[in-house]
Amino acid sequence: MPALEPSLDDIEDIINTDDVTPQERYKNKNKVIPKIHRRKERVSGSRHKEDVVADSVIPGTQSIYVKTWGCSHNNSDGEYMAGQLAAFGYKITDDWEDADLWLLNSCTVKSPAEDHFRNEINKAQQKGKHLVLSGCVPQAQPRAGYLQGVSAVGVQQIDRVVEVVEETLKGHTVRLFGQKKSEGKKIGGARLDLPKIRKNPLIEILAINTGCLNQCTYCKTKHARGELGSYPIEDLVERARQSFQEGVCEVWLTSEDTGAYGIDIGVTIVDLLWKLVEVIPEGCMMRIGMTNPPYILQHLEEIAKILNHPRVYAFLHVPVQSASDSVLMDMKREYCQADFKRVMDVLKERLPGVTIATDVICGFPTETEEDFEETMELVRQYKFPSLFINQFFPRPGTPAAKMPQLDAQEKKKRTKQISVLFKSYHPYDHKLGERQNVLVTEVSHDKQYWVGHNKFYEQVLVPKEDGLLGKMVEVEIISTGKHYMMSKIVKEKEIFTPSVATPLAQGEISGLPKKVVVDSHPHRFWFPLSVILVGAAIIYELIRIARQLVQR
Repeated sequence: MPALEPSLDDIEDIINTDDVTPQERYKNKNKVIPKIHRRKERVSGSRHKEDVVADSVIPGTQSIYVKTWGCSHNNSDGEYMAGQLAAFGYKITDDWEDADLWLLNSCTVKSPAEDHFRNEINKAQQKGKHLVLSGCVPQAQPRAGYLQGVSAVGVQQIDRVVEVVEETLKGHTVRLFGQKKSEGKKIGGARLDLPKIRKNPLIEILAINTGCLNQCTYCKTKHARGELGSYPIEDLVERARQSFQEGVCEVWLTSEDTGAYGIDIGVTIVDLLWKLVEVIPEGCMMRIGMTNPPYILQHLEEIAKILNHPRVYAFLHVPVQSASDSVLMDMKREYCQADFKRVMDVLKERLPGVTIATDVICGFPTETEEDFEETMELVRQYKFPSLFINQFFPRPGTPAAKMPQLDAQEKKKRTKQISVLFKSYHPYDHKLGERQNVLVTEVSHDKQYWVGHNKFYEQVLVPKEDGLLGKMVEVEIISTGKHYMMSKIVKEKEIFTPSVATPLAQGEISGLPKKVVVDSHPHRFWFPLSVILVGAAIIYELIRIARQLVQR
């Protein structure tokens, strides 16, 4: 029987009988010229930071700057990646200049968004920053010239972001773009119980599925997110329940098409929504994300009932893109104008006051003046309170990019025309003087007001009094604008706290048991896993250095 390999109890044990003896080592000492690493001092404002020259990188000790563009699904991915990195020990920072590595999470819907992404890559490279890319741009076009030689993590590989960052900091390039599968079938993506850092501790962004069943000719996102992959209902319900236990009071359901949820796993969006409603605490609210008309049509009656539930916002985002049947056919949207109008009419009849937001694309390659006028007429008819107006940009690799394009000035003209129409009406004037219950979850851009939403997910500005964030308050509407209502607090009414627990602090990691969080900076340490991993990495590096010294 061969002798067992001795265990390594101490770093001294790596020296064996075949190694150089201490006497031989000391005998040659006068021939050794030590290499001196000089420490350079860098001044940044009033702070002094030393650049330590070392032969190794200790993972989990650097600072990471995370920037995300795009939809709420992309924002959820960004939150998950930041959470995992922080749980491992990395410091998540808003100081891009001081960060050791930049993680840029991209959007591929529009050309301007990709242009911003490309500019940030150039900026990081010019400043000599380590760089990791994520999101839909690298996933959809990994061979793009400006992405070469840069580490990337795919949209279904966000649970491996720590590995990619670690290797990148060591000077390696790592690119992971594979899909998550179970029994050979695509699934929703990375686990939902991963650590995350919510941008807003009061709001949980819950991705219920990834990809879609459509083949829209203008869409680049399909190239990145792929075919439909849905999470099981029980996983989504459990994630929602956990979020509420962490002080969340509002849940946003998101995906590329919420209406298509579950078709791949034999359930429906209605099945999921009724299960989620059961775990929403009193006073907390759920917002249903974007759905395309084809898959919501068959569920209209049930959707109306769900939107009428007191803990669900009476709000739905249904993109029409064009009111012309011929253009919709060229876009391969799989519905006609009459289908969209049926969605509008049924929901407005069942839910008076319901908010339906929509999108339009101006200047699609085959859109004529007559086609565009049909879209204008649709806006005049329904006076959408929320209308996302997009000038058409051909996205590389899409069928629409290969079509003969309209003149750029014509596209701009149509975009301006519909923008003028949208600005011509004021959807909230009739609500002046109303009393409304609003859930306060955000701060206005100018920092002067709290931002709340009423039952119809209409934006209400609330006086910035102490203690209102995360509360349900009754207000009176005192003035209205195009996109908001201004209010005053009804003093005689009690302020209600919907959260079942104290919300996490800004930057605190979601999904970690409180009892294992140590130190006064919970975002820096996750005990025991991150401590064990960092400790193991340090031991590994010490052993490696010792072996190099022995070989000399």
